[in-house]
Amino acid sequence: MGKNLKYNQRLFTYQDYLTWPEVERWELLNGKAYNMTPAPSRKHQEISGQLHTLFNNYMKGKQCRVYAAPFEVRLPQVHETADQTSTVVQPDLVLVCDTNKLDDRGCLGSPDLVIEITSPSTFQKDLKEKFNLYEKVGVREYWIVHPEEKTISVFQLTKEGKFSRPEVYIEEDSIVVGIFQDLLIDLQDVFS
Repeated sequence: MGKNLKYNQRLFTYQDYLTWPEVERWELLNGKAYNMTPAPSRKHQEISGQLHTLFNNYMKGKQCRVYAAPFEVRLPQVHETADQTSTVVQPDLVLVCDTNKLDDRGCLGSPDLVIEITSPSTFQKDLKEKFNLYEKVGVREYWIVHPEEKTISVFQLTKEGKFSRPEVYIEEDSIVVGIFQDLLIDLQDVFS
């Protein structure tokens, strides 16, 4: 496919996405293609692994499921079929409680919680484009993890369908997960 695709003016759909090499990771945001290669840093992987483990341990015996990237989340607009969707993201972690949204390809519809771990190349997209996207499609909780600063910004979806002001947590804090009030995440475990 080539890394220069993200500069191409053509708009793509999930049907196009399925034809691209599996060794490359891509996202589609409103038809624009973004190459997610190269692989994340070691620190990114460690944080993702810790969060995945903490959520996965909590989910045992519960209906909700947690998935780590690469995991496709297809977010079709009202007028789009699943194959015509112009938005396919691969968040670092997703939690899905409605198992009817899960299929062999990933998730079709909004996850309940999305976690993006920023890097210099994804920071602006995570903070602006994906923030707006996740708010629009009704993701109940959105976390943006800043590995270098060892902070997490947590946004909760309000009754009005907008994300609240962020709650910002530092390494010494613990987060009560908004969608699971009995789950406490100690950030020293995450950032150690």
